[in-house]
Amino acid sequence: MLYTLYEAGCVAAQPWRLAALAARDFWASPLNPMHESELARGLYATSDLFANLTRRYGRPAWGLEVEPEAVWTSPWVRLLHFPRPEGEAGRPTPKVLIVAPLSGHYATLLRGTVRTFLKDHDVYVTDWSNAREVPLSAGDFDLADYVDSLRDMLRRLGGRTHVVAVCQPGPAALAAASLMAEDGEPARPASMTLMGSPVDARRSPTVTNRLAETQPLAWFEANMIHTVPPPYPGAGRRVYPGFLQLTAFMSMNLDRHQAAHLRYVEDLIKGDGEPAARHLEFYDEYLSVLDLDAAFYLQTVDQVFQRHLLAKGEFSHRGRPVRPQVITDIGLLTIEGENDDISGVGQTQAAHALLSALPAELKADYVQPQVGHYGVFNGQRFEDEIYPRVREFIGRMELAFDTTRR
Repeated sequence: MLYTLYEAGCVAAQPWRLAALAARDFWASPLNPMHESELARGLYATSDLFANLTRRYGRPAWGLEVEPEAVWTSPWVRLLHFPRPEGEAGRPTPKVLIVAPLSGHYATLLRGTVRTFLKDHDVYVTDWSNAREVPLSAGDFDLADYVDSLRDMLRRLGGRTHVVAVCQPGPAALAAASLMAEDGEPARPASMTLMGSPVDARRSPTVTNRLAETQPLAWFEANMIHTVPPPYPGAGRRVYPGFLQLTAFMSMNLDRHQAAHLRYVEDLIKGDGEPAARHLEFYDEYLSVLDLDAAFYLQTVDQVFQRHLLAKGEFSHRGRPVRPQVITDIGLLTIEGENDDISGVGQTQAAHALLSALPAELKADYVQPQVGHYGVFNGQRFEDEIYPRVREFIGRMELAFDTTRR
């Protein structure tokens, strides 16, 4: 019912949005003798903001110098390959699989991450599907399917692949690598870099972690799971809607978002186009959300954030115990942000204790001062301070690969 009401609200807002667009264009038109007045600039700016906040946001474009191509697909994910920029194709580069989070935003949220990695690596990215676009005939998608998808993609890429798991996929990537290591699969990763991941959400719990523990799983199913309405291809599917995730994210920092929108209006009134353009670029991505299949969402809440199964050594995959302690030749780098309010410091570091048989020379850890969650994988400090450490670690694991895999 909530999803239908949300859709009805979006439809009802469209006439008002069209009116706002008309007002924006009227007050900005050079044919309007008042268009340079303070009143006109103010009406233009507020109309523009309203039009942006009420439009529908679809899957954003990557907007990079190279266009990605899908090299492996399922109803739930595409494995995208970003060809090396022209002139660098012949240069030997490590193969990197960036596992994007499936937590409400599209993989394009990692646009800056991908752009940076492309400087030195052969880059592949998981492009997760919006659950409302997946027909019921495709079946459900749960945490076990997620792990299997990672294993299938690694097999498609072959050996010597370096996994970079950003935030939410850390536990699943660790589980996939553990299963492949125990089976002696040649395609198991050469290394794993876990960035701001909730491997053990009991450590330095954040508001997000506490919320997951304040209510029983039945409460999440009753209040957070809704049915996709027509005319979406996934009509009838039970999902955790992206608009609920977005609402939760924005409510955590409501004052900050309100201030950002006010600055945007002020910049438009002043005619300061550069910061206004940056604002639009950020919110075009931030407001583009996708739905999660109910099975995946509920199992993640239950197993990762409530019962902490992986951290306690109790996680299983289709009835089979997942044993990170069997890993002996997959490098591990953990990256955290000092001010991370999504995955607190220590939650990602917990992976080191789980990989108890991994030699110390194949492990590394880094906590970046003065960055929050998104700063772990994007922004200036990521480019200047975090990425060089990841690049160095991957390079070191490339050299160690032939020795460890003998």
